[in-house]
This record gives sequence, C-alpha cells and structure tokens, in this order.
Amino acid sequence: MRAANYRKLGGQASLVVISVFVAGVCGCCGPLRPRYKRLVDNIFPEDPKDGLSKSDMEKLTFYAVSAPEKLDRIGAYLAEKLSRDVVRHRYGNVVIAMEALDQLLMACHSQSIKPFVESFLHMVAKLLESREPDLQVLGTNSFVKFANIEEDTPSYHRRYDFFVSQFSAMCHSTHEDPETRTRIRVAGIKGLQGVVRKTVNDELQAIIWEPQHMDKLIPSMLFNMQDSDDLDRVGHPSTPSGVGQDGEENPAVLAENCFRELLGRAAYGNMNNAVKPVLVHLDNHHLWDPNEFAVSCFRIIMYSIQAQHSHHVIQQVLSHLDNHNKNTPRVRAGIVQVLLETVAIAAKGSVGPTVLEVFNTLLKHLKMSVDFELGENSRRNSSSSVSSARGKESEERIVQNAIIQTIGFFGGNLPDYQRAEVMMFIMGKVPVYGTPCHALDTAQIGHQGTKRIQTMLLSSLIMVTSGFKSKSMAAALPPPFLDPLFSISLMEDSELRQLVLEILHNILDRHDNRAKLRGIRIIPNVSALKIKREKISKQDVAFMKKHGQQLYRHIYLGCKEEDNVHKNFELLFTTLAILTIELANEDVVIDLIRLAIALQEMALINEENLPMFIRCGIMALVAAYLNFLSQMIANPPFCQHVSKVIELRNMDAPYLLPEHIFRDKCPLPESLDKDDSQLYFQTADMAECLAGPGYNAERLSIPYVPQVTDKDRLTRRPSFVDTISLQVDIMSNSLPEKEITFETLKKAIDTTGLEEQEREKRRQVMEKFQKAPFEEIAAHCESKANMLHDRLAQIFELTIRPPPSPSGVVSISAGHTQHQSVPVYEMKFPDLCVY
Repeated sequence: MRAANYRKLGGQASLVVISVFVAGVCGCCGPLRPRYKRLVDNIFPEDPKDGLSKSDMEKLTFYAVSAPEKLDRIGAYLAEKLSRDVVRHRYGNVVIAMEALDQLLMACHSQSIKPFVESFLHMVAKLLESREPDLQVLGTNSFVKFANIEEDTPSYHRRYDFFVSQFSAMCHSTHEDPETRTRIRVAGIKGLQGVVRKTVNDELQAIIWEPQHMDKLIPSMLFNMQDSDDLDRVGHPSTPSGVGQDGEENPAVLAENCFRELLGRAAYGNMNNAVKPVLVHLDNHHLWDPNEFAVSCFRIIMYSIQAQHSHHVIQQVLSHLDNHNKNTPRVRAGIVQVLLETVAIAAKGSVGPTVLEVFNTLLKHLKMSVDFELGENSRRNSSSSVSSARGKESEERIVQNAIIQTIGFFGGNLPDYQRAEVMMFIMGKVPVYGTPCHALDTAQIGHQGTKRIQTMLLSSLIMVTSGFKSKSMAAALPPPFLDPLFSISLMEDSELRQLVLEILHNILDRHDNRAKLRGIRIIPNVSALKIKREKISKQDVAFMKKHGQQLYRHIYLGCKEEDNVHKNFELLFTTLAILTIELANEDVVIDLIRLAIALQEMALINEENLPMFIRCGIMALVAAYLNFLSQMIANPPFCQHVSKVIELRNMDAPYLLPEHIFRDKCPLPESLDKDDSQLYFQTADMAECLAGPGYNAERLSIPYVPQVTDKDRLTRRPSFVDTISLQVDIMSNSLPEKEITFETLKKAIDTTGLEEQEREKRRQVMEKFQKAPFEEIAAHCESKANMLHDRLAQIFELTIRPPPSPSGVVSISAGHTQHQSVPVYEMKFPDLCVY
C-alpha cells in the first residue's frame, strides 16, 4: 500500500511540476503574438512624453516594406489602438500613432497600400469627429500629407464625402477663443485644399464637382475670404503665400489660394457648378450692396479659369440678373457692376458666342429700369412721400448708369470687327420716331421714357465707338447705321443731337485730331496744331460721292435748330473740321464751301424766323470753319479774303465771331444788315480765289439746297400734304357760306400749293443732278430718250402705214411673209367716202 501510495503521490508530483513549468514559461515569454503586433507595440514608449521610438519605428518600417501584404493588418491594428486611446483620452499615444501612420504612408508605395489607406482615412475621420481642436488639427495635417502623395493607380471605391463635410464645418468654426477658432478654420481650409488636390485630377473622383459638394466647398472658402480687410488685394492675379505679417497663417489668404486652385482645375463641364454657389452665397449674405466683395470674387474667378471658359461665367451672371429683375435697384446695380468687371476681363480674351446676348440682356434691363423709374414718378405725383420716391428714382439712375458703363466698356474692348457688329446691334435698339422699333417696346413708357432710353443708348454708343479705327468709312458707317443716326440728329432735343455728333466724331476721327480742334474759335495758325492726315483713299471718295450730300444736309438742318446751345455749335464746327481732314478732296472742298455759303444765306434771309442768337451763332460757325478750311487747303488768296472779313467783323460786328457770341451776356443786334457785304463771305470772291487747276470753282455759283427725303418722318415736322390740308381748311373757313364743290377745293389747292410744288420740284431736280453719280444721271437720261423714241415710232407707224385693203396686208413673222385679209365691214373709210 505504501508503494501504491508513493506511486500515486509521485504521479501527482510530476503533474504539479509540469504545471509549474508551463506556468513559468507562459509567465516569462507571454502568449505567442504576431510579429507585426509586437513591432507596433514596441513603438509606444512607457511614457508618451518620450515620443515615438525611432529605432523601433525603423524596424516597423523595414518590416512593412519587406512584407507589404502585412500593411493592411498593421493599419487595422494601429487604428484599433488609436480608437481606444481616443476614447480613453490618451492623446500622447494618439500623436505617436498618427506619426507612425504618416511615416508608413510615406515609405510604402506598393499595390498593398490601398487597404492601409482605408485604415488611415478611418483614423483621420476619428480624429476629425472629436471635439478636441488639437486632434482635429492633427488629423487635418495627416490628411494633407496624404493628399500630397501621388498614387500609382486610381482608387475605384474611395469617397471623400465625409471629409468635405467635416472640413467645411471646420471652416465655419465659432470657437470662443479667437486663436483656437483661427487654427480650426485654417485646418479646415487646408483640408479642403487637400481634398481638391486629391480629387480634381482623378477622373474617377469627378463626383467632387457635383452640386452637393460644391455647395459646401465654395461657401466655406468665401466665408473665410469675406473676413479679409484688404479687399483691394483680393482679386488681384498674384497673391501672397498665405502667411500674415506676424508669421501666423491667414485664413482669408489660404481660402483665396484654395479657391483659385479649385477654379484653375475646373473643366468645361464643371464651370456652372463652380460659379452658381458663389452667386447663392452672395445672395444669402447680402453682399451685392455694397458689392466690393462680390467684385473681388469674380475678379478671382475670371483670372483663375481658362480663357475659353469665360462665357460660362458671363452667362451665369446674366441669368442671375434675370432672376433678380424685381429686386431692389442697388442689388441690380451691384450685379451689373460685377458683370462689368467680368466682361472687362473676358473682352481681353475669348468671349465666345455671348457678345450679343450680353447686350440684349442689358438693354432689356435698361428698359425695365426706365419703367420702374417712370412708375415711381407717377406714384410720386399721386402720393405725399416725395423724398422716398426721389430716392427710388436716384437709385434707378444708378442701375441705368451701371448698365451704360457695362455696355460701353464691353463694346470698347472688343476687336474692331466685333465692335462694328455691336454698334449696329445697339443702333437697331434705339427707338426712332416714325420708324418701327422691333427691339424695345416703348409704347408704354411714353415720350419721356423713350427719350431717356435714346439718351442712354447713344451714350453707350459713344463709349463703344471710342477708339474705333476703320480703314473704310463705308464699313464704319453703313446705311443701316447711318440712316437712323441721322434721323435722331434732326430731333427736337439738343442733347440727343450732341450725342449723335460725338458718335460721328469717334468714327470719323481716325487720326485723333479731335482734341486739337476742341472749342469753336478763330484759329490763327492751323499748322501749329500739327494736324495728322493721310491721302484720301478711293473707298472714301466713293463713300463721299454716295453719302456726302446726306452728311451736308444733316449739318445744314442741325444748324438751324432753335434750341441749339454753345456746345452744339462747337460739335458742328468739329464735325466740319474732321470731314475736311479725313474725307475732303477737291470736290468735297467745293461742296463744303457751298454748304458754308448756304448757312450764311440762311442766317441772313431768315425765312425760318430764327432767334438772333442762332443766326449769329451760324455766322460765327461759318467764319470759324472757313478760316480753318482756307488754311488747310493752303490757298493764300482764299486766306486773305477770309482774314479780311474776320478783321472787319472784329471792328464792326464782333457778335458774328465765336469768341464774342458764345461769351456770357454778349449783346445781340436787333437785325443783321444785309447790305453791308464786306461783313460776309462773298461767293464771287471765293470763286475767284479758287479759280485754277484742281478746283471746279464754277460749282460755287450753284446754291446749295438740302434735299428733303421721305426718311425724315419726325412727329414735329409736318409733311407737305399736311400743310396743304391745313391751308385748305383755312381757306374753306374763310369762304362765304355757299355750297363747296370739287372745283372750289381744286382751285383752293392749286392756288395755295402750286408755287410750293413747283419750287419743291425744281429743288429736287437740282439736288438730284448735284448728288447722283454720273452713271445714274446717264441712265436716267437714256431711259427718257428711249421713251421719246418709242413715242415717235408709234406716231410714225400711225401716220406712214398704208390703209387696209380687202386683199390683205403683208406682215413678216419669223422670216416668213404672211398675207392677212381684212373684211370689208372692219375697214375704216374716210367720212367723204361713206354715204
């Protein structure tokens, strides 16, 4: 039994020894763990303040590079430890884990890095979700490092929706501490910039340009940009690196750089999604009034995008203006001013097919603004709130001026070939009395509104034509442009006529001589002005033969308007001078002298019953122009004659010179002495001075008579039929009470209008032979001669052909002789032979 007990105890002892041994082994060596876990655990020191163990990190990096298939497990294990440390607020270990992740990410570039990136992004998301600013900044910095890595292969399943949302939220941080708030916003902007760099160049990440992402990216950047105090710097093509003067990073500058980078990478199909959030942000934050920030934003946009995409931005702003057509005037003015900045930059590059669309939309809003202004005026007349109505009116004027500046500036920066089209387009929109206006409906705005639109459109035309240089006047002034322009020049408004003359100056003055001719005066030495001119081309000579009489006629009619002021005469003098410089050959010089003589005769005879100021102003205009013309053609006898008349006027009639008549409170004479011929320019003397080779002085004896055409359909100018109707009415009222027959009316019309009809007929015939080219006159005379020959042939045929006979008549048809018999009952016998 003892032996048996011993054996039992011995067996138990052996079991105890084995158990103790196993326990000792397990206690000394620990459980058998994977190598990657042990390497990861070794990088974390006992005291987190000691930081990452460099030697252990090198071992982990070497292991990861040697065994890339283990990267996903290393990442998952690090993510597990980081999540646990974040929950337990062990922020020192969190920093060590992120540093290790960054180093592994930078060291490994194999195909197996894709799963590791997923673990990395998961850890970054954990940090961004925390409420600790330090952890958010730490996660953002790691994401930025990852964004700068160029991957060899694209990712088919990776999405950045969470990061766009989280970084955008950080950009709008409202932390109590200003420094912390700035740090979080800077981190958010850097994160967005990292998302942009990581996604915009990846075709598989095109989803980033969709509206749901752009609606977060763009407003986050603009929110930080609008806090900048230096708006003049914002929008400039070159910007600083994003560091402030005190060494701290500036959220506004970083946001602007990110905004520029995003727009610079925008493709053709993504422009609308990138611009629309900008407009919505400006609406939501009421940044159109004042609009300094809006202007700076669109400067950034236009300078950052590719030039061929500019028309997308313009279309977006135009549609936004249409959407706000009923908003306050200041908001609409702010949008128009932004459009001005946009088209000013786009006009230097490629505008695309939106040139006429811009003008069409602006003109539509111009009419709407006039409607609003006139509506306020009518309500002001029926309401007691005068001050508010005046404020509304002045605000509408701000909108209108902004539209005019935009039209003029945009057109002025276009190439010449496009500018000519724009000039035609705007001219077609100007309402002209008596002609159908298909562009703008002016029926409801009345005379005042129509005049307002005319003034503004002509003002914009002045800006468009400024600096316009055309080699041929026929191309610069085609009839569809010239005819309505001259129709406006005959309206009963001195301001409109001034605008028309300024437009003509911009087009005619191709050598920039207008500044030297400013101000109507007797120029003592024209050569001192150093006038630039060239030889008249054949195209311009043909233009003057075709349209010269039209130009002279409108100058003649424009001079005798009763509401002319000093500026009108100044512009008329400049017009005559520029015509002489740019388009005058020998024939045109004679025509201009005839025009000047006709103006002088009109002022002397005074059939129009013009005021004395207008008559003296016309005389002063003729004197100033003939003085200029005589020196330009360098004809000494002509210069002597003009100088002699001017000297006599200085002594006896200073009111006939521009230096006196246009002076304030100049005494006017009661009448002009027609008999004192020495005070006036004599046709015979000027013809004698110009006699000789070069000038056809005989034409000076033919008085200039402006031809009245059917194109002058102005409401203030009654036609000839209206005049006769009025005279018939007066005559019928003055007749005694008796039956009015047709003969009575015929006699009244004949006696009252016969002389006028004959005078008008002679005037038209004379003007036709003066204006029409030789070929047209020859064709007209030839047609009259053919008509005369036909009539004579008919008469000769009736008188010479033999009488009919029963035997028939002989006729020749197609070379064959045919006999046609005439019945006896159809024969016509003389009366003496019939009984």
